[in-house]
Amino acid sequence: MNRLVLSASRAIARVSEAPLGPYQSAVIRIGFAGTWLLFLLREFPHREQLYGPDGPWSWAMAHRLTSDNGAFTALMWTDGRAWFEVFYVLAVVVSALLLLGWRTRTASVLFMVGVLSLQNRSVFVGDGGDNVLHLMSIYLVFTRCGRVWSLDARREERAAAAHARGERVADRTGPLLWAVLGLALTGVTLAGRLNSGPLVSVLLWTVWLAQGLWWAVGRRARSREPRILLDVIANIVHNGALFVIMAEACLIYATAGWYKIQGSRWQDGTAVYYPLHLEYFSPWPALADLLSANGTLVMLVTYGTVVVQVAFPFTLFNRRVKNVLLAAMMTEHAVIAVVLGLPFFSLAMIAADSVFLPTSFLRRLGGRAAHARGRLTRRGGRHLPPPRSPEGHEAAHVGFGA
Repeated sequence: MNRLVLSASRAIARVSEAPLGPYQSAVIRIGFAGTWLLFLLREFPHREQLYGPDGPWSWAMAHRLTSDNGAFTALMWTDGRAWFEVFYVLAVVVSALLLLGWRTRTASVLFMVGVLSLQNRSVFVGDGGDNVLHLMSIYLVFTRCGRVWSLDARREERAAAAHARGERVADRTGPLLWAVLGLALTGVTLAGRLNSGPLVSVLLWTVWLAQGLWWAVGRRARSREPRILLDVIANIVHNGALFVIMAEACLIYATAGWYKIQGSRWQDGTAVYYPLHLEYFSPWPALADLLSANGTLVMLVTYGTVVVQVAFPFTLFNRRVKNVLLAAMMTEHAVIAVVLGLPFFSLAMIAADSVFLPTSFLRRLGGRAAHARGRLTRRGGRHLPPPRSPEGHEAAHVGFGA
């Protein structure tokens, strides 16, 4: 009984003391923000046909659908071309800011608004990766994904160094950003624009109020207990969201694998053969013909895909086997991006897979990137200190970028 109580207390402490997976949460932030940013930039010349007023899925049709299913999209607030153009540019800017890790808490919320608004505006635009991005953009709001590899982390290090020297650092950008977004949220709510997405409305107001409370407690509280309590709540929410992201990725692979088993084309080993001969999935016809000409290779890829997808969720408790299958799945998605011409689907899946990457691998990767950056900055006549690991740092983020 005592061992059970001790194990439970250790589990609770592990979940509440610190946000787990800082590198994993950072890499999925970079992955999903980068995927969406690249997609928006590639489709910028065609934006009006895909999501704007010139598309076959008209504003009236989209308005009728969102009124029935209650989906949130800010593009339904007005059918004006100017609003669409401004919103599309803002979506690009917010994606870039989240990629860089600038005010990640605010940027993640605005990123979610951009993804939901554009995708719900034209529900038939996408290649499968849009569904993954749709869900992950919501989950990212609950994570503390800016603890490493972000401008927020660099700002914290500078603030901590200034505090150690006895200097007082005032964050003026955070409160100003919070006030401006609060005014915008109030105006949108009073205008009745959030009625079509009540859950999103509650989420936006909850995050906005939580950010205000976080800042007030950090600046005005006389004792550390309120701040510690908020930090524990934030850690629990982060760890829960990270668990949901991992469970979502496992669910995607498990359902895909089991559905493949039930399909006759996957059973006879020819499911990979037919897409290679479709014009839509053959950006490189010569390469597709070369691959499909080898029947043994086609059969191995077909059965290998099913085996890897079905087996992956069961290998999470064996680190070595999991890492092997993880590398196989990422390689498979990279091949899909090139051979079948589905780059953004593959990028979205690789970003989802990244949550399972080992911390040691990610730290080595970050160290090499920091070393390369240091060499470039030294050539430019500047020297920047390498980023420090979050271990040993206070888990909380001060201000509005946590």
